[in-house]
Amino acid sequence: MKIKTADIVISAVSQKQYPEGMMPEVAMVGRSNVGKSSTINTILNRKKLARISSSPGKTRTINFYIINNEFHLVDLPGYGYAKVSRDERAAWGKFIETYLTSRKNLVEVLLLVDIRHEPNNDDVLMYNWIKQYGFGTIVVATKSDKIPRSQLQKHINLIRGTLKMDAEDKVIPISSLKKQGIENLWGALEELFIAKELPITIEEDSPR
Repeated sequence: MKIKTADIVISAVSQKQYPEGMMPEVAMVGRSNVGKSSTINTILNRKKLARISSSPGKTRTINFYIINNEFHLVDLPGYGYAKVSRDERAAWGKFIETYLTSRKNLVEVLLLVDIRHEPNNDDVLMYNWIKQYGFGTIVVATKSDKIPRSQLQKHINLIRGTLKMDAEDKVIPISSLKKQGIENLWGALEELFIAKELPITIEEDSPR
């Protein structure tokens, strides 16, 4: 996928602030320390489009990015951060749920997990919930540079087994540090765009 333009549209705090229209949307969700902002910057080839907080759990908005003026990439608040109150965590959960259940132009939800660790109960619950609504065919495993290549498949298998993923669904390792896995992720999304016959231009990026 050739990224020509990528800009933030709005940081929404309520449903009425979501962008109007039926532009296709791909959402990203994961634990608050999983590296979601770094992954967004990496796959869009931008350095500071998504703000990277030094303190996990600070993102309390739904951030809409418009890509190539054809679709939105949507950054949902991180979940599972222990140092916020139970009431705050519940509010964020409701915030995410409202978007995922009401957004008619949502075409896929990417669950991000840290490849170094077995998915925890929050990850499993989120994955099952995503699958219940017909999404979750792609899981992005971040921080792949932190494990030896010889251990990569072992960690992928652990993620697949813990989440009880369907055989046809994909786990895609990503490294923001080493810029690895970008083409694989866009390739999977392009397959999705084509399968759903979405009006999104599939143009390959030039080799880096």
